[in-house]
Amino acid sequence: MKILVLGAAGMIGRKLIERLLSEGTLRGSPITAIYAFDIVEAAVSSTDDIAVTKQAGDISDAPTVAAMVGTRPDVIFHLAAIVSGEAEADFEKGYRINLDGTQNLFNAIIEERDYCPRVVYASSIAVFGAPFPERIGDEFHTTPLTSYGTQKAIGELLLADYTRKGHMDGVGLRLPTIVVRPGAPNAAASGFFSNIIREPLAGEPAILPVSDDVLHWVASPRSAIGFCLHAANMDGEKIGPRRNLTMPGLAITVGEMITALGKVAGPAAVERIERREDPTIVAIVANWPRQFDASRALGLGFVSETRFEDVIQAHIDDELGGKLPA
Repeated sequence: MKILVLGAAGMIGRKLIERLLSEGTLRGSPITAIYAFDIVEAAVSSTDDIAVTKQAGDISDAPTVAAMVGTRPDVIFHLAAIVSGEAEADFEKGYRINLDGTQNLFNAIIEERDYCPRVVYASSIAVFGAPFPERIGDEFHTTPLTSYGTQKAIGELLLADYTRKGHMDGVGLRLPTIVVRPGAPNAAASGFFSNIIREPLAGEPAILPVSDDVLHWVASPRSAIGFCLHAANMDGEKIGPRRNLTMPGLAITVGEMITALGKVAGPAAVERIERREDPTIVAIVANWPRQFDASRALGLGFVSETRFEDVIQAHIDDELGGKLPA
């Protein structure tokens, strides 16, 4: 079993590879090789049983992508993208990486004869655009109101069509906002959802740029890795022709997130949050979907947290050694 991870240096990519190395199998077969690709070299290492080949490069370079696909991996995790805020700020770069890169991957797969890999594509709830119903189901139309959402929606359509034509066995995952992301803040407009938890837990101040009543759909990094692995392992025929699925998550307001932080880490953590409204972020968030009916994904075996306290505790366990700083 050979696996290719595009976006391997990112948070989800790194954690996914670590989990694959730990478990050692995928789709019922031993993993023999993992190819880890990103714009920078991924911080992952081989084990005694699994060779990890790391490569730094640009997914918008078609020959580079074709060479990786030429190794004929059995499963491809396509996680590579620039995030929402950056894609909105840099129109050309967003389309070059998020759309051209995806097309390079899919076209390289077509060029390989007698080859049909399982492709797990990381999409986003940004494919949906306002006005929204109270709960958004998979059948709701995809009319994104951001460049990032548009790029992901086009990728979804390509995934479904290339799968229909037998070139790949694709599964698209519309990921919730992933909270709590470890490490430094990124350029995503949604980054504050992690910042207001991660920094206070580490004893640092955080800025909240929106009001407490903002409602959003979130899941933990643990859940995101679980989504990817389940998508890789599941029977594609059970999905049917609609290959893109809205992942389960937790609908929660910013105020409820802060309350949960206080329950887990105490009032001192909450006091580290400074409310400082940012009109640009407020305007972007106003066009985001808030709550979903993920019954189709749940029926296919995808699972996520149901309490935000569990999301916070997962971050403490996985990133802080199971305890808060003194």
